[in-house]
Amino acid sequence: MKYVVVTGGVVSGLGKGITSSSIGVLLQASGINVTSIKIDPYLNTDAGTMSPYEHGEVFVLDDGGEADLDLGNYERFLDITLTRDHNITTGKVYSLVINRERKGDYLGKTVQVIPHITDAVQEWIERVAHIPVDGTKNTPDVCVIELGGTVGDIESMVFLEALRQLRYRVGQDNFCLVHVSLVPVVSAVGEPKSKPTQHAVKELRSAGLSPDIIICRSSKPLSRSVIGKISQFCMVPASHVIGVHDVSNIYKVPVLLAEQRVPGLILGCLRLNKMPADDLPKWRTFSDKNDQGPVVRIGIVGKYTGLSDSYLSISKSLTHAAVSSDVQVQVEWIEASNLEPSTKASKSDVYEEAWKTLQDVHGILIPGGFGDRGVEGKILAVKYARESNIPFLGICLGMQVATIEYARHVLGVKDATSSEFDPHTEQPVILYMPEISTEQMGGTMRLGARNTHVKEGTLAHQLYHGETVISERHRHRYEVNPDFVDRLEKAGLVFSGKDDRRIRMECIELESHKFFFGTQYHPEFKSRPFSPSPPFLGFIQAAAGKFERKTVQSSKKPASS
Repeated sequence: MKYVVVTGGVVSGLGKGITSSSIGVLLQASGINVTSIKIDPYLNTDAGTMSPYEHGEVFVLDDGGEADLDLGNYERFLDITLTRDHNITTGKVYSLVINRERKGDYLGKTVQVIPHITDAVQEWIERVAHIPVDGTKNTPDVCVIELGGTVGDIESMVFLEALRQLRYRVGQDNFCLVHVSLVPVVSAVGEPKSKPTQHAVKELRSAGLSPDIIICRSSKPLSRSVIGKISQFCMVPASHVIGVHDVSNIYKVPVLLAEQRVPGLILGCLRLNKMPADDLPKWRTFSDKNDQGPVVRIGIVGKYTGLSDSYLSISKSLTHAAVSSDVQVQVEWIEASNLEPSTKASKSDVYEEAWKTLQDVHGILIPGGFGDRGVEGKILAVKYARESNIPFLGICLGMQVATIEYARHVLGVKDATSSEFDPHTEQPVILYMPEISTEQMGGTMRLGARNTHVKEGTLAHQLYHGETVISERHRHRYEVNPDFVDRLEKAGLVFSGKDDRRIRMECIELESHKFFFGTQYHPEFKSRPFSPSPPFLGFIQAAAGKFERKTVQSSKKPASS
């Protein structure tokens, strides 16, 4: 096994995840089987209990793991399927070592950070790196490891030490260190400054690691003189100092790296006898199309709109669908609570602006979320979309509020709501799933990939190209109350997808609407640049006026005799 480790310096948020994913794309294009690991230095076991404002969205994996959003970048760019073990956290490693100590695995020794924690990190990396992730049983050739945070953070010191030891154990020819740093431009003089990168590399060296390649993030392309200065002071060949300036979309990054011969540099560092990819025509075409075509405006009505990373997979899924449909997507972020009458009373200008934005979009999307803040605004947005025949897509909570809206305004159950918002309601159209723990929050939801049985002749059946059984990822504690299903169906709401036992409602739709679709699952987690999620593709096409309802043939496989 060979390793490419990506670290970051100066500041966080430089794009280490996109850099790691792009390196994986370059290696794949060179004929190499790639896997990825993300190391997060926080003490949480996983990202499941963190607010999206704290760390961006929680990305859900097939096995139910709640992981850092960068695992979503890896899966999307590399078209692989990772597991919960591909996300290492300080909490996981320390729990592992403490449990071993309690069982007596250390034979009475003093348990210390070195060697016990660092050994556990290395063992974890080497074990997970060999897990097949491409749908075959083939063991990966190269593992790309991203270390979260910034070099110099006290939280990441133990992982830097573990990686230093790993480099020594596996040998120089099996380990390539890529350091991502910032080269800021001071506005007063307009000159790129290399000093922050020099200090970041000095900090990295103090941990016993030297970069093989330095990737310099900057607002504009770097001059030869700046690259030469970084090369001289950081003792890295100028050919190994790579400039990655701001681009119009992230899909241009693999192309930008390929143009600077990064594939050959990494293959040479790892002593891999492969022909480096000199061009990425598929990615070049995709990135160019991302900036072309008529604009389709999509309103995302949510409660975490202050940070776009809160809905990262949804944003990327919309982009995948838009490129496939030859349009550009423009997201309009609408804070749900701003649509509510209470906002009108206190901030009428904010209220009017929110409604003006909503009424000016081509499609309305309500994503998942937790808690009651903004719920009434979401219900009003659903009502507007339904009555105005505007394409609508509701995901998880979005499907639940759409069901509540229909129960209130069509079925006539005026006080219909969810037991999440009112535990004592007498009309719980949405209720807490009985098997879910009420005492422990972390890892107790209905999580991961599960089957949905699709009703033939429905919109869902068309979107999934005639498939009658689909697999999508879930993350929820509440569900549609089975006691209301018959009444809602008689009132015209179609439940077009159900779980294996046909008890849990997975999809809703309206036959008379241009495009009105809701899912209890999260289709955004399986969307890929070259294989967009079916609900998102249909939604964007409907918003662009390109979608036509039709009946499709089922693609059932004949039963084996």
